[in-house]
Amino acid sequence: MRQKLHPQMPFAPAVVDHEHARELDAMSAVLDAHPKLLDAVFRDLPRGKVSPRTGRPAMSAEQVLRTTLIKQMHGFSYEELAFHLADSLSFRTFCRLDPFATAPKKSTLQHNIKRVTARTWEAIHHALVAHAMDARVEDGKQVRFDCTVTETDIHDPSDGELLWDVVRVLTRLMSSAREEFGLAFSDRTRRAKRRALGVWNAKNATVRRRQYVDLLAATDDTLSQARRIAGELRTVRTSGMLQLAKAEGIRAEIARFLELGEQVVRQTRRRVVDGDIVPANEKVVSIFEPHTDIIVKDRRDTLYGHKLCLATGKSGLVLDVVVLEGNPADSTLAATMVDRQERIYGRAPYQVAFDGGFASRANLEDIKGKGVIDVCFSKGRGLAVADMVKSSWVYRKLRNFRAGIEASISFLKRCFGLTRCTWRSFASFGAYVWASVVAANLLTLARYRLATSG
Repeated sequence: MRQKLHPQMPFAPAVVDHEHARELDAMSAVLDAHPKLLDAVFRDLPRGKVSPRTGRPAMSAEQVLRTTLIKQMHGFSYEELAFHLADSLSFRTFCRLDPFATAPKKSTLQHNIKRVTARTWEAIHHALVAHAMDARVEDGKQVRFDCTVTETDIHDPSDGELLWDVVRVLTRLMSSAREEFGLAFSDRTRRAKRRALGVWNAKNATVRRRQYVDLLAATDDTLSQARRIAGELRTVRTSGMLQLAKAEGIRAEIARFLELGEQVVRQTRRRVVDGDIVPANEKVVSIFEPHTDIIVKDRRDTLYGHKLCLATGKSGLVLDVVVLEGNPADSTLAATMVDRQERIYGRAPYQVAFDGGFASRANLEDIKGKGVIDVCFSKGRGLAVADMVKSSWVYRKLRNFRAGIEASISFLKRCFGLTRCTWRSFASFGAYVWASVVAANLLTLARYRLATSG
């Protein structure tokens, strides 16, 4: 049985006299003031065939929302989250878990938390920002923007490692087909692993190229056998619907990794054998997270994940975040981010501050045309201060104000997991980012509430 709100608990748990317990209590008060936030969460959660009379009661929408916030706020894995929910009275109280019942297992937590979509988290975020404006914590008149990168949970990519990933994953899937349906194939994992290690330990380019050529041959052979196995799984004789579903599941997984494996082989052959330079937007850097982008930051660091563009206000609240695909230049994002502020909050900010990478004459004119009074780029790049703002004093104030977004980004990365996303798929990446932003904003609102009430 699925519910939005958890029923009243049988006994009131004791109040814990600790700063973090008071923060959790203040966060809970903000959430309780907006019960309609649970509607979208409730729609995302599976119900369907869950019997109202048998089995353990499902987690309510309220419990799912609150456990996710605890997870993101403390950087817990699902296993750690399950332990702390079982162990901590403060966490159980915040998450509206019965203090005398068994805490949810990690599989239950994962099953429910991953169901909440990025769109739902974004809607919750907008409601919290509206709450902040009503409470006069934030007015949205002065906004700063900057970009950062959140990495995906992948190993450092190299062509040799990617080819080895393709061989071992396809071999594992074909082994399942052999065990279930007796489909034979030749295992190339030992050969592929030796060649991958040979690539890694090669003393010169000639030896490395020779190891790559043989690794490509082993990968090609594995791909060829996987195509054959996938075809045979379409026509395999099964003893029932369960076996048929297993065959189709294995075939679909093989087909997915076949497509990615073929792309890895093509890009490796182009680079190693043909000597071509493969553009970043044509590369696959992980067969497990193929949506991962290659982000070159300041011509120094190469990161693998997705670029985020954030907006924060004077209160320190994150007012908006966009998960970008590819690596667009900052200068192409300035006007779009101001447009989003106007669309989301009903008016353009009075003052905006950007990093120097956003600066251009076209952006300045475009943003001014939207009704923004002062536009500050921390590095003018040929733009006069008088064209951007009313005075040099205002420019210095806005430039110093812009620097504060670096603290907000650091806060999100250190405390809310935005350094690296541990959830799989691009859709889950967006949900992870928004969940972290919601948790950070809710904690900020709670601290304002405590400061004003104390």
